[in-house]
Amino acid sequence: MDTPVARKTSPQSNVPEFATAYYLLEGLKEIGVDYLFCNFGTDHAPIIDEMAHRRRRGEAMPDIVRCPHENTAAHMAAGYALMTGRGQGVLVHVDVGTANSANGMHNIFRSRLPVLLMAGKAPYTVNDELVGSRDTYVHFVQEPFDQASLVRPYLKWEWTLPSGVVVKEALRRAASIMQSEPRGPVYLMMQRETLTQHWNADEIRRYPADQFAATSGGGADPKLVEALAEKILAADNPILITGYAGRHAHASEAIDALSQFAGIAVYEANMINNISHANPCFVGFSADKAVPQADVGLLVDVDVPWFPSDVQAREETFWAHIDIDTLKPGSPMWTFPGSMRMQGDSGRILEQVLEALKAKATPKFKAAVAARLTRIKAMRDERIARAAALAADKGKSGAINPHYLMVELGKLLDDEDMLFNEGVTNAQAVLMQIPRRVPNTTVRAGGGGLGWSGGTALGAKLAAPDRLTVQICGDGGFYFGNPTSVFAVAQQYKLPILTVVMDNTGWNAVKQSTLRVFPEGEAKGANEFEAQLAPKVHFTKVAEAFGAYGEEVADPADVPAALARCIKEVRGGRAALLHARVTKM
Repeated sequence: MDTPVARKTSPQSNVPEFATAYYLLEGLKEIGVDYLFCNFGTDHAPIIDEMAHRRRRGEAMPDIVRCPHENTAAHMAAGYALMTGRGQGVLVHVDVGTANSANGMHNIFRSRLPVLLMAGKAPYTVNDELVGSRDTYVHFVQEPFDQASLVRPYLKWEWTLPSGVVVKEALRRAASIMQSEPRGPVYLMMQRETLTQHWNADEIRRYPADQFAATSGGGADPKLVEALAEKILAADNPILITGYAGRHAHASEAIDALSQFAGIAVYEANMINNISHANPCFVGFSADKAVPQADVGLLVDVDVPWFPSDVQAREETFWAHIDIDTLKPGSPMWTFPGSMRMQGDSGRILEQVLEALKAKATPKFKAAVAARLTRIKAMRDERIARAAALAADKGKSGAINPHYLMVELGKLLDDEDMLFNEGVTNAQAVLMQIPRRVPNTTVRAGGGGLGWSGGTALGAKLAAPDRLTVQICGDGGFYFGNPTSVFAVAQQYKLPILTVVMDNTGWNAVKQSTLRVFPEGEAKGANEFEAQLAPKVHFTKVAEAFGAYGEEVADPADVPAALARCIKEVRGGRAALLHARVTKM
């Protein structure tokens, strides 16, 4: 007689069964998620119930920040990740919440920040076959054929959780991918029926970080490093252009050291994360005049070093592209030169290049460097003088000069204070007039989605409560940012930020774009650019509705005192908004 095959018995445990949502919250904490920035909906009922369950049991889970709009939630996660380097969770409502977060995912993806976006999906059962079946109208209309398509262009990874038994495995996979360089957002979708499934504790495996680590950028091939050092040694007019190297302090320090040793002029083009502007070789924000003259160029962590429609690089120039993201695969077209491409940690690679240069430097090279440093100092002095000249005219009543406004703001800031620069056409005034000695203290969104600065400032404040956090935007960006949501969160969670609205009564970017394409066109002739916005709005009322301090300023003479009052309020624990009526578009 055949021996019967032993049947595999179900795992035994003395631990009571828990729902998938219970393990989801536990797993989020295990992958380092401190906060869930949430906009809840019907799909989250299992999660909400398990939040209460875990609180009653005294068990760890992420802290919850309720955001009245998904744009705020997404950008708060971005701000927190910017300050800490650790991706946080964003929880939104099925397809509509995902759609509302798409603007944020675009910015987060282009800014290379780790964020875990999560959304429910419409229940898949309709006759109450399982716990969580459809029970309301929206469950029948919120199920598109491809929910992830709403944000797919801006994701590194996506998945729909098929079973609660793999919930922690899915979370670890998401964390490993979003934290790996180049970092970026990931997306996990979950249906109610899946979230209500019950499992014994020993059926849910853990996936520790030390066994499932994220990848980081390393150094470069020593042969490439040697070849680049030789090119720099022979260069007459080397330049370096960066855009987001300042996200890591050591990369900014490496740029300082290399540029000063080799006499390399440093430019910050279309900046996302600033390097230190105290570097004696830092000469400004546009390399347009330098590019055609350069014989060796270093593109270091930069997305758009110049606009090819305006600037033509010489074919003879040797370009070394040193970047965590050299080929920009997230962009269908990216056509900037790269005679040599070294993908990795730009700070480490530049340190390697400096080491090679120090070993090879000759007296002739050192003499050439000294001459270049003299020229670079003259360029730097000219930039500073030009900025001072732009700010000398304070403007007039109802038309404050943005350059003057930013000079006065800069006088009240510490080096560590954070600026979120959404000035758009007035962004240059922020960059030129507010000295930034510490890297990554002036930030711009890597993407083109307006309305990011308020939520990002809130997230940064949450991560670094002792640092003054300043949102700078135009009236157009203020509208896009869902300001009622921003100020509601600031009030509810005691996150005092300063908002400076530079109100030029319109979309100046729209006007300027039209003029660039049609400099003598019909729109110019008629002075009709479809860019005018409401001229008599009082943005202070939005802030005041949520208990923030609001002040409007139109006379340049009143600017210093108005700024001082606003900052005093913020440092005292109350959000504030300064509505500045600046030069009209």
